[in-house]
Amino acid sequence: MIRGVLLDLSGVLYVGNKVLPGANIALDKLTESGLPVRYVTNTTRKTSRVILDQLSAMDFIIKPDELFTAPIAARALLERESLRPYLLIHRDLEEEFSDMNFLENVNAVLVGDAGKGFTYENMNTAFRLIMNGARFLALGVNRYFSEGDSLSLDVGPFVHALEYASGIDARVVGKPSVDFYMSAVESIGCDHSEVIMVGDDVESDVNGALQAGLQAILVRTGKYTNADKERIQAKGHCKADLQEAVDYILQQV
Repeated sequence: MIRGVLLDLSGVLYVGNKVLPGANIALDKLTESGLPVRYVTNTTRKTSRVILDQLSAMDFIIKPDELFTAPIAARALLERESLRPYLLIHRDLEEEFSDMNFLENVNAVLVGDAGKGFTYENMNTAFRLIMNGARFLALGVNRYFSEGDSLSLDVGPFVHALEYASGIDARVVGKPSVDFYMSAVESIGCDHSEVIMVGDDVESDVNGALQAGLQAILVRTGKYTNADKERIQAKGHCKADLQEAVDYILQQV
């Protein structure tokens, strides 16, 4: 049985600034079913405000409390554990952490998809802080993302470079973190085994959700490649797109 749905954004509803064919219709059908939906994303180049505005411009109407992002989870963690981070993040995301850009008494390093910010100087600063005992946090470990008609490096390769150099594993606060998934599930108010995740990233979206005890569907849109279907863990499903995924979900209600 399915009583709640988690949806990835980029690659499932849209790619770049283009709505994927049938995505609006599929989401309308899902909304009309009455199933609670939460939107979970590791996007770390945009603030929550920008994401909601972008979705609205595409005719996807989403309430702020339905959106779960890696930066939101990271900020909550930083506040909860009184951490003072060095921020290696994209300049467009700095608004989300405007009061947290510490230059002194740093005790944490937060790494997101910094884009052109991944300079040797910035990476080396992060490395030195980690080696001196700063907590190592990552907004995600996605390998790449779909950007129009091409793929681009995401945060994962840079996180792994710092892990390799320092010998210290990052604490991931976005997908595929179990804590991240559980926060979204708890907001729905049902058992995690009754919630299904739909995404285009076989590792963070699908296998990550399965490891957290959720159900999961990989859609063949966005960053999907033919090799991904063979990497889905047992009990995962693969569907053509969001329309086919929603049809399957509604059959399981």
